Order: sequence, then C-alpha cells, then structure tokens
Amino acid sequence: MRVAVTGASGFVGGAVSRALIGRGAEVHAFGRRSEVEPGHVAGARYRPWDIATGVLRDPPRVDAVVHCAGTVADWGPAADFFTTNLCGTYNVLASFPAARFVHVSTASVYDPCRPTVMATEDEAPAGRYPNAYGASKAAAERAVLAAADRPVVVLRPHAVYGPGDTTLLPRLLAGVRGRILPAVGDGRQRISLTSVGNLVQACVRALGTSVPAGVYNVADAEPVRLDDALRAILAERGVHARPVYAPASLAWPLAWAAEGAFLLARRARPPRLTRYAAGHLAVERTLDTTAARTELGFTPARTSFTGAGTW
Repeated sequence: MRVAVTGASGFVGGAVSRALIGRGAEVHAFGRRSEVEPGHVAGARYRPWDIATGVLRDPPRVDAVVHCAGTVADWGPAADFFTTNLCGTYNVLASFPAARFVHVSTASVYDPCRPTVMATEDEAPAGRYPNAYGASKAAAERAVLAAADRPVVVLRPHAVYGPGDTTLLPRLLAGVRGRILPAVGDGRQRISLTSVGNLVQACVRALGTSVPAGVYNVADAEPVRLDDALRAILAERGVHARPVYAPASLAWPLAWAAEGAFLLARRARPPRLTRYAAGHLAVERTLDTTAARTELGFTPARTSFTGAGTW
C-alpha cells in the first residue's frame, strides 16, 4: 500500500510513518520542517510541505492518506488555527483526490462547557468552543466528512501521550512549582487518555478497505482518575511533587481573567491557566470506544506511563 502521511515531522505523524514502514507500506512523509532525522520516519520518503501554504505540487500517487498535520494549542490567533487546521485540510484533500482519507481529529470537538461522560461519536461537534483550536478542528471534520469523492475515517483521540510527546507531558511538568503541581477539580474526575501506540494502531486499522467510513473515538482501554495519572507521571519522571487542586468554580473565572490580561498585554505565550485547560481537567472527559472496537477491530492497551522518565 502507498500511503501519504502529513505532519510526519511531528509526534503522531512520525509514529504513524514508522509503524507503516514496519508493516511494509510505501510511505510518503510530509511535514513543516525542512528536514528530519531519517530514523524519525524510519527512512520513509520525506518532503517538506506546510499544508497551510497551498496544494502540494507534484503529489505522489497514493492509495491512502493519514492526515496528522495541524496546529495544536489552547492559545493563539484564531486565523492561525483555521488557516492550518481547516484550509490546510482542504489542501490535503485536494492534493490527493480519491485517496482513502484517515483524518486525525481530537476529542476537543466535544462540548467543552459540560462534562463528557463516555461520549459517543454523535455528540459532536458542539455549538460553542472557548478557543479556536476546538472550533477549527470541528470545522475540519465537517470538511472531511463532506468529501464525497473518497471513503473517509475520522479519529478522535484525547490527550495523546507517549515517547516523543512535545505538548502534553512537557506542559504538565512545566506547571510544577517546587513540590506542588497545581491542578483543577478534585482529582477524582475520570479522564480518557490516548497513548500514541493506541492512536497509531487505530490509524493503521482505519486504512483497511473493509473498514466503514465514519467517526471513531480512540482512547486507552479504560479511563483513569486524574489524580492517579498525575501522580504516576510525576513518579516516573522522578519529580518530587504532588497535585494540589483548585475547585472549578475558582479556576474558570481565573482563566477568564488571565486570558483577558494576556490579550490586553498582547502576549504571544499562553497564560498557564486557560479556559480550555480548565475545561479539560476540571470535569469528567471520557470516551466510548465501542465503535472503534467493533468496526476497526481496535484493541487498545491500558494507560501506562512506564518509561516516561526517558520520554
């Protein structure tokens, strides 16, 4: 099988490229960086391509696309998110017409203003989002699902972690203050996490021509308690700190105030507490993966941070 992988210079796209090469696929890897270490994509053919700049020139002939590229953050100008996540997705669709399309979306398309309790795929998109990331990813999903010229599969992971993570784990560790890790809620809220290994498995299975088109939640075998997850990560990293929780009723207005202050100051970096972060930590965020298990043959492993000290 010939597969194009976007976002291959990043965390998820690189992992998908390596997995496909390991399975004997012919992989054409694309990413924003001018070059990558060959091992990052397991020796796949690599070409730089910023999907936000337009349609790919001289695209290779492929059977399928795994679209991992995108802007992932909870802060920034809305135009930046929509240019990459929506317009960029249109550019990828146009570059590879008729190819089977596996779109890596996010559980951030679910309503961030209320708990997500074993959410099924029909509960999104929502009518409101506190930041442009969720809104732009929801718009990209609509674009992909409207593509009538090829079969499409949309995957919705939540909080992807694992070796090579450049977002979730680094941000968590950056929040440590002395022996305290500030957190929101009470620590008992359940969350679904998605290891990069489980997400890669779902991407590979979604390439199967017998897999029905549609939307699938992707997560680890079972949800975990937030406090258990935070303590396990800190322990694996050898960080001598403990989570200390602020109630959501306090965190939400603080996040509003922090975002407002940063906007007024025209700060490029996000505040340490945002409405997006508070909303994803303060209440239950769990996903029902029945559809992926049934239709994709997805068999997720349990959440594990073993080895996180070397990530």
